[in-house]
Amino acid sequence: MPVDPARAVVHEQGWQSWSPSTGYALGEQPHRPNAEKRRIGCYRPETAPGADVFWGEGLLAVDPGDGGPVTVVAAVEPTGTVPSIRARAVDGRVVVAADGPVRVVTDAGAGGVPGALARWADEVAGGLGLPAPRPAPTIWCSWYQYFTKVTEADVDRNLGLLDTLELPVDVVQVDDGYQAEIGDWLIPSGRFSDTPGLFKRIADRGRRAGIWTAPFLAGARSRMAADHPDWLVRDTDGTPVSAGNNWDQDLYALDTTHPGVRDYLRSVFSTFAGWGIDFHKIDFVYAAAIPGVRHEDVTGIEAYRSGVRLIREAIGAQAYLLGCGAPQLPSIGLVDAMRVSPDIAPSHEPESGDVSQPSQRGAALNGVSRAFQHGRFWVNDPDCVVARPGVERREEWAAHVAEFGGLRGSSDGLDQLDDWGLKTTRRLLTDPVPRHFVAS
Repeated sequence: MPVDPARAVVHEQGWQSWSPSTGYALGEQPHRPNAEKRRIGCYRPETAPGADVFWGEGLLAVDPGDGGPVTVVAAVEPTGTVPSIRARAVDGRVVVAADGPVRVVTDAGAGGVPGALARWADEVAGGLGLPAPRPAPTIWCSWYQYFTKVTEADVDRNLGLLDTLELPVDVVQVDDGYQAEIGDWLIPSGRFSDTPGLFKRIADRGRRAGIWTAPFLAGARSRMAADHPDWLVRDTDGTPVSAGNNWDQDLYALDTTHPGVRDYLRSVFSTFAGWGIDFHKIDFVYAAAIPGVRHEDVTGIEAYRSGVRLIREAIGAQAYLLGCGAPQLPSIGLVDAMRVSPDIAPSHEPESGDVSQPSQRGAALNGVSRAFQHGRFWVNDPDCVVARPGVERREEWAAHVAEFGGLRGSSDGLDQLDDWGLKTTRRLLTDPVPRHFVAS
């Protein structure tokens, strides 16, 4: 397609929550992983686009910059087959190719690329018969204050402070750190003596109980990986497929088509339901879609969707399901809310320079460019409010959440907030959330 080389913009849609998604001028270098383990854990693991080509996973848009219509190139069946779509600037044109079936939509409506993507999303949602997403509850989450060192006493202390401060929080979500290992969800860490009792205390205080899991991962140190090596996705030579490295250990992907895995997931999430938990953040779920050999001969996307549907069945239709680290297009129709960005951090810039890693800059980058998804596919989660002193540029982050936050959550130790932080947190938890962030 002909373009104005000085003004044209190409929008890339990244594979999963943390994969950079944004628009680029033709002379800009797109964001790419700076290490192999980043590529496996934060990008589409089977693809390795160079910096000399624009690359969308199932979705790419081109604004020619000459006043003409936006061209949207998208997967024909975004929940089933997600082709990689490539674009190069060649002699005053943008040349687009794909490795699978795509639709090409010429959009002359208002709003540039965001408006064109919103209209495409409306069409997809309508074609699938998706209902309007349920409003998200407000949450308090343990992660960004305590990380993996959270204790049962930390949660109890903040549970009491919610009452003292009269904060409008619906859900108290216990994040990573309550479990012994990644994969051993029903075995408590040494910092939690009575996990079921903790969730009962949350409910007794009039709050909803929430929990974090990475349900499709097995850590190399986990009892599950040691006891059930046959549950792991494997290469053709029989070795377990890498799902990245985190928590100072190798990670492996669970085969969601294996009967033993499916029974285990049912048992875990049914147990959680019996503990009164009805808010679930499922994280690192890209693992279920990693290419490899499985018990059943299905694609990674089919295995992923089957695994998430199983969790939904186990927790019940009324429970609230939040996806994170999730393939974006394959998740349509599966979750109530979706993290659309990498994690935030107390720092604005990512330590590694890779915007798929925790940082406010990376989170805001994706939160803006994926705003069109909110209210159409799910409720957008831009990540939590962190408003305590010492958080860099906290005013900017709060402004981003105010504009693009569908799911609103606080993740400070509530006794760490100063007057500005408490006032801002209260406002962001109270303000109404618009149905859409981008008009169609």
